[in-house]
Amino acid sequence: MSRAWALVGLLWIAFCLNYVDRQVAFSIFPALRQEMGFTATELGWVGTVFLWSYSLALPLAGRLADRTDKRRLIAASMLLWSVCIWGSASASGVGSFLFWRAMMGVTEAMYFPAAAGFIASLHTGATRSRALGLHQSAQLCGGAIGGWYGGWSADGPGWRTGFTTLAVAGILYAFVLGFVLPKTERTDREAGSAGTMWTPAFCWLVAAFFGYCGVLWMLYAWLPNHLGERFGLSMTEAGWRGTVFLQGSSFAGILIGGFWGDRTGRRLELAALGMLLSPVFGYFVFAAPAIEGSIVAAMGFGLGAGLVMSNLFAAAFALVGPGRHGWAAGLLNMAGGISGGMGMLLAGYSKDSAGYVGLLTLVAAAGLLIQARRLPGVAAPSHS
Repeated sequence: MSRAWALVGLLWIAFCLNYVDRQVAFSIFPALRQEMGFTATELGWVGTVFLWSYSLALPLAGRLADRTDKRRLIAASMLLWSVCIWGSASASGVGSFLFWRAMMGVTEAMYFPAAAGFIASLHTGATRSRALGLHQSAQLCGGAIGGWYGGWSADGPGWRTGFTTLAVAGILYAFVLGFVLPKTERTDREAGSAGTMWTPAFCWLVAAFFGYCGVLWMLYAWLPNHLGERFGLSMTEAGWRGTVFLQGSSFAGILIGGFWGDRTGRRLELAALGMLLSPVFGYFVFAAPAIEGSIVAAMGFGLGAGLVMSNLFAAAFALVGPGRHGWAAGLLNMAGGISGGMGMLLAGYSKDSAGYVGLLTLVAAAGLLIQARRLPGVAAPSHS
């Protein structure tokens, strides 16, 4: 079991770098405006083009994860996305920067279904929520580091230098994973007689995650920019405040949700609870008149998000049964990525007119209504 946790730790580092690389661009919006002439709408596309390319590649990545050696997919993904962030550092205009963001989305899509399936094969019983939740916590650390690092590099040595440094680190670590991780066998044959994965509970989970991720990615992409514009913060300070409190409270939610989910087995209900609470706090993040209120609301949002992160995929794997873990992870992340891309793009289009508050109110109300109507009838079967 100690070896199984050590391998989770190695993947934690990879997933952390994954999120640093995707998040770092959101803290350099002012630099992109000044240097390349990005408009507010084009800044919305920085997140959207990444998430949509990422999402569309996920179903294929999930099938590959079930059919091939997961070790090779993980290492190849990290190597290729690091090359893409190096390409972003050399971008000369809006079009080339967005092109490399799209390519990074495709290459990062190869990582998560393989990594989640790899971890689920190591932790098959009462440790699955904690193992998957620990791995998910890497995105919080990576998001916080990326938010700070992007602003710091833009204010200091330059964002292009910062991007290049990340690329070199990722390429080197990809080779480490390729040598250290054990080879895995294909798992799709295990699903032969398990019936359909499209149960009502799994369909509800996909739909609910779609709504939840719209709000989640609005905060990830636009909170640093919102804090900087509304409260007059520098890029470094806005990047720090816009990520550390949100990600720190999410980590606390992961610890609570992972322990609670493994202890009670109520993983699906805990994930649903987090998805019900998060949009409410998301509204107050942007509606608060003082920065202290925004931070408190961000911490509440993070606690709900932590319940989702620690239990969503463990619940999904129980619903679909063995042999379909990569496929299920790919479909869920595809739904969340499409929704997140839409949310970031809508925020970019409407922030000068309707504003953040009206947009998040609509999203939160729709998400709460759908989830509240569906929640009472969901029951999760107990597959491994």
